[in-house]
Amino acid sequence: MSEALTPQRSFELSIEAGRVFTPAAPIDDRELFAGRTNQVRKVLDAVNQKGQHAIIFGDRGVGKTSLANVLASFIPAGGYMVTRRINCDKGDSYNSVWLKVFEEIQHSEVTKVSGFAGQGHPPRVDASVDIISPDVVRRQLEFWSKDSLLILIIDEFDRVDESYRAIFADTIKTLSDNAVPATVILVGVADSVDQLIAEHESIQRALVQIKMPRMSKDEIKEIVNKMTNLGMTIEPEAVDRIAVLAQGLPHYAHLLSLHATRAALDGMSLHVNLAILDVAIRNAIEAAQQSIRSAWHQAIVSARKDNLFGDVLLSCALARSDDMGTFAAQDVRAPMQVVTGKPYEIPAFAQHLNEFSETKRGNILKKQGENRRFRYRFTNPLMPPFVIMKGFSDKKVTTEVLKQLADSLTLF
Repeated sequence: MSEALTPQRSFELSIEAGRVFTPAAPIDDRELFAGRTNQVRKVLDAVNQKGQHAIIFGDRGVGKTSLANVLASFIPAGGYMVTRRINCDKGDSYNSVWLKVFEEIQHSEVTKVSGFAGQGHPPRVDASVDIISPDVVRRQLEFWSKDSLLILIIDEFDRVDESYRAIFADTIKTLSDNAVPATVILVGVADSVDQLIAEHESIQRALVQIKMPRMSKDEIKEIVNKMTNLGMTIEPEAVDRIAVLAQGLPHYAHLLSLHATRAALDGMSLHVNLAILDVAIRNAIEAAQQSIRSAWHQAIVSARKDNLFGDVLLSCALARSDDMGTFAAQDVRAPMQVVTGKPYEIPAFAQHLNEFSETKRGNILKKQGENRRFRYRFTNPLMPPFVIMKGFSDKKVTTEVLKQLADSLTLF
């Protein structure tokens, strides 16, 4: 295959790869979207059921915004109108969010799923004159949904000040109780819905809760195999390795796939093998977010050459975690032995875990619980895959090491 690849074609495919694999931006093309069948189905169920709304929540980097971007393409033709995704900003209030929504509708900046003919504009909502309330929202949306079911996507909802979340819950209830033909879809970073919406006794029936977990290995592989869109192939072993290193985060699946594709093309090949993937891993580390690289360096830097900070942090990234992403000190013990080849007991690295949870090491870990029962989690969910990739590049983690840990960890 490489014989037919010219330098010009290699350059063109390298540019096109940046459209197929987008680690720095959410997916906005259904053709490039992968996985999430169950979550898409739940959103569509909410859209199709009168009085139902939805909230999509989960860790950073799991693909919530990508799902929000492509929702319109999954809506069946006939009587639906989907607004462009509305982003909340830090400091946004209830009024300012709904003003953004109304502005979006009033300027007709919508995705027309089917032929929609507007019937004029409702009175413009002016924040200096009107106090927006759940009833004002109800009246505005009732006007705009006379001819088509309106679907509103409000992203980055976690950035809205917590003091306004109760009134958002009241609004969802008002829209549901009055069977307004509009569906509100909230999207935000959170471990649970309680972190995004204040408790409301009767909102449960009106709000479909859709958690975006990390992607399965098969879903990650679906992303990687988008290389076929470029007429390229990849060894199954290389696909498996990306699926392991990405740790369920589409960001890293895109990052590694992009650099693997370009490394192959730079070598005038249309095939990615393990050797090319090793080059891609090094390039991906260099291309990782500067904030991630800086936080990693701050966490492990030490004047002592024989310090254990790097090994302990790598072992934390490899440790088995629960559904909430937390792990205990005892979960770090087995990875430490495999990574270092020595049988370290908890007292040997307990202080390292404490320091990782302090400002001087950037609070790379968050400590919770009580003394002798502490649990830890990475503050930034994008950090563990980076740490593992760095360990892999530095030969501290090999395929053999990962296989040794396979029985006790969730990497394979």
